[in-house]
Amino acid sequence: MPLAEKYYPVHCRSIPWVMAIPWVGAFRHRPHTFAPTMSLPIPQSPNSPIPQSPHPQSGLLLNNPHNPTGKLWTKEEILPYLKQFNLVVIDEAFMDFLTPAQEQSLIPWVAEYPNLVILRSLTKFYSLPGLRIGYAIAHPDRLKKWQQWRDPWSVNTLAAAATAAALQDKEFQQETWNWLTPARSRLFEQLKAIPGLDPLEGAANYLLVKTEMSATKLQEQLLKKYQIVIRDCLSFPELGDRYFRIAVRLPPENDRLTEAIAAIVLRVISNK
Repeated sequence: MPLAEKYYPVHCRSIPWVMAIPWVGAFRHRPHTFAPTMSLPIPQSPNSPIPQSPHPQSGLLLNNPHNPTGKLWTKEEILPYLKQFNLVVIDEAFMDFLTPAQEQSLIPWVAEYPNLVILRSLTKFYSLPGLRIGYAIAHPDRLKKWQQWRDPWSVNTLAAAATAAALQDKEFQQETWNWLTPARSRLFEQLKAIPGLDPLEGAANYLLVKTEMSATKLQEQLLKKYQIVIRDCLSFPELGDRYFRIAVRLPPENDRLTEAIAAIVLRVISNK
């Protein structure tokens, strides 16, 4: 990301970063967000999801739940790494989709670990991408330093008001939790029943699906014949054209999607 390199060139190049990637075959997406020194060991087992720190000044950047796989790491899996890495940044942009009983946030540990930073966003759960609102939760000493570096008016008054209103909307939160989990489970089973598709179980509002047919061809047919758009994974080089990601919607919309996918897949199979 050019902006990250523009504003944090000195700091980011002084810390070797490790990006933890969940075990999805040979999936490796090499990011260049912070610095060219970032390394990506690829875990081969779900029992060891994060590599050990290769350097005493290393940093760990982790999505939880992960995008695009939807994998959720438990607090018990992550906490030991706070003692191994000099800086641990957990992007919890999709954590709001989990109920209080399900979520695995490390927010309660920021006061205990000065090297822990939690990132949250309102663009996902609250559907406010146009406001570009997000926030960081960290140890008070770290936030005091950041306060000296940030722009004086980084968030306008209307955006701040919308943020406060969204976070206080408990009714919306509960309604979303009530329908999302059963809808996601049902959609997973529907996709699993379609020949040639292998969905991965996820904890957020989307599912990553492996497909035997070309994902871009499936995407093209869905748009052309059914006016349905799915997200290909071509921007993740090691996922490529055999994976796609779909959003979990309400049951009638999910039914329409899976019926359309099934029709296309069965047509391809019958033509072989």
